[in-house]
Amino acid sequence: MDNTTPILLEVNDLKKYFPIQKGVFKRVVGQVRAVDGVSFFIRQGETLGLVGESGCGKTTTGRLVLRAMEPTAGQIHYRYHDQMVDLTQVKRGQMKPYRREMQIIFQDPYSSLNPRMTVMDIVAEPLKIHGVMSGDELRTRVRELLERVGMRVQHMNRYPYAFSGGQRQRIGIARALALNPRFIVCDEPVSALDVSIQAQVVNLLSDLQKDFGLTYLFISHDLSVVEHISDRVAVMYLGSIVELAPAEELYAGPRHPYTEALLSAVPSADPDRAMSRILLPGDVPSPSNPPSGCKFHPRCRYVKDICSAQVPEWREVSHDHWTACHRSDEIKLAGMVAG
Repeated sequence: MDNTTPILLEVNDLKKYFPIQKGVFKRVVGQVRAVDGVSFFIRQGETLGLVGESGCGKTTTGRLVLRAMEPTAGQIHYRYHDQMVDLTQVKRGQMKPYRREMQIIFQDPYSSLNPRMTVMDIVAEPLKIHGVMSGDELRTRVRELLERVGMRVQHMNRYPYAFSGGQRQRIGIARALALNPRFIVCDEPVSALDVSIQAQVVNLLSDLQKDFGLTYLFISHDLSVVEHISDRVAVMYLGSIVELAPAEELYAGPRHPYTEALLSAVPSADPDRAMSRILLPGDVPSPSNPPSGCKFHPRCRYVKDICSAQVPEWREVSHDHWTACHRSDEIKLAGMVAG
């Protein structure tokens, strides 16, 4: 991706805290820091992979970007008609023009499709809501979308129960494409599918990106899937991004110990790419009571006194490669050898 390509989305210091309430009077006794100061940008036509363990805040980040949830703090700048608009300052009732350009593909194709609606109604729903088209024009558009994602138009009047998981996800992708969006949040779009089907859906998403100039935020816990579709990868831990780099560089030479541990867990059929598994001690701390200093320090095998005392600076360690680790210049971390 060329550095001169315009930025489509820029997120600055995004936070989402959920109150912890106790007692009859629902007194607030603490906060769950689901997203805690996340910053990144995505260029037009690029795919940014967002990876991390379950519960680290990936999905919450994706929904905040779309304003499906209200952020506690931070800015979400989106390029609309060549102007950067802070979506956090846009009232919910005025979000409709932006929602046409920003869509989501959900994780579970079994629960994201209304079982009482036909395929025709499901794919046509965004077009009806936005009043884009109706009648024969609407039906023609749905047929085109279904054909584009590899579905038979003869199945338009069937219900979701008649389809496999992979077919349902294709229907969900067709729905996301209905309004000709520019930006799509892919929220674990293949994690609920069989491995044999995952590659087909990932390849479909790649083809659609090339054909329609789409920009993706691709959320996943599976680094092997993210590797094949992402231009850059952001690694998230306990509500914060700890490393962000071009995909090839991050996989070959991670600069944060958490990234190294995640990469060591990626299975590989190629013995030359295999890494010895790094088992992290303990459990992920609670986001309601995160550790002091570096959030990862209780589980890090390279920990020193400074790690628990100071929050590491988010800094660029090489061109377009950012990390938050006190010791990133001292330690040599293992990456995955290119296949």
